[in-house]
Amino acid sequence: MAETKARPNRKAELLSRPVEHIDITQFDARPLVEAMGKMSFTSRDTARAAEIYNLMLADKDCSVILTLAGSTSAGGCMHVYRDLVKAGMVDAIVSTGASIVDMDFFEALGYKHYQGDSTLDDGELREMYIDRIYDTFIDEEELQACDMAIKDITDSLEARPYSSREFIHEMGRWLKTNAKKKDSLIEACFDHGVPIFCPAFTDSSAGFGLVKHQVERMKEKKPYLTIDAIADFRELTDIKIEAGTTGLLMVGGGVPKNFAQDTVVCAEILGHDAEMHKYAIQITVADVRDGACSSSTLKEASSWGKVDTVYEQMVYAEATTVMPLIASDAYHRGLWKGRTPRQFSKLFD
Repeated sequence: MAETKARPNRKAELLSRPVEHIDITQFDARPLVEAMGKMSFTSRDTARAAEIYNLMLADKDCSVILTLAGSTSAGGCMHVYRDLVKAGMVDAIVSTGASIVDMDFFEALGYKHYQGDSTLDDGELREMYIDRIYDTFIDEEELQACDMAIKDITDSLEARPYSSREFIHEMGRWLKTNAKKKDSLIEACFDHGVPIFCPAFTDSSAGFGLVKHQVERMKEKKPYLTIDAIADFRELTDIKIEAGTTGLLMVGGGVPKNFAQDTVVCAEILGHDAEMHKYAIQITVADVRDGACSSSTLKEASSWGKVDTVYEQMVYAEATTVMPLIASDAYHRGLWKGRTPRQFSKLFD
């Protein structure tokens, strides 16, 4: 910490331009998306993805699962996802722990992400306790305070296994009285009965707080809280079984994408005749040539019985450039106004 105190002016200079989250309610992307539909390449793919998302919202039987991977929340899309929840355009979320804890919960504590520079010396940044996400900066000292807030929540709960969904629900309850910034994604989901799953929850700032909680309890020879990843899988599969028809809106890929898709197979193993996900959109910059594409293309997923291919669209783009357009287009078309809130969180009361 000594280096941080020695160069306060330089650190303050680098952490002086907060990332401002885009507001999809303040601009109408419909004309642009319609024009893009008459173009080619990624523009036309984006327009078709917007069309499929609107089909999900128009289908009264369809429940929408949003998956989040990568750092789009830190990059300015945090309020996009929150506003989709508040408008009833998303019914469940599967995310990396970083998007929920290091980004959303972090800002709910009153901290910010900052516009930075990807070409700066990372050794210099480390000396100042500044963490870098490409061209976005985070104050490491504030991130450690976030770790300790997670520990405080953990210490206050009954020492037993929790699914990540259950633990994040408790984070939402805690934010109702402790948030410095209201209307975070976690708090909106708590208010609207939208469950959040983080199948790799400890791969985030939460992990440090949870480990510290566990180590201290072990030293005291007391029971400690754990995160039950199997319960995550079972609970999300319960939602798939309850929902029937489902659509996937996937930002990035990785564990959240695969986890959401696998619920179809898990439901079948449990003896339920589950539908493949009827609608699916993935926005990604991942490549297919290594056999991965951050957990398979949507057409490939069909061979596993996970995703139908009638209404599917891959969009090969960096998500902060196209997700606000797709979300704004759907928001202003207003098909969400006729949807019945699913409130899947009530399944676990």
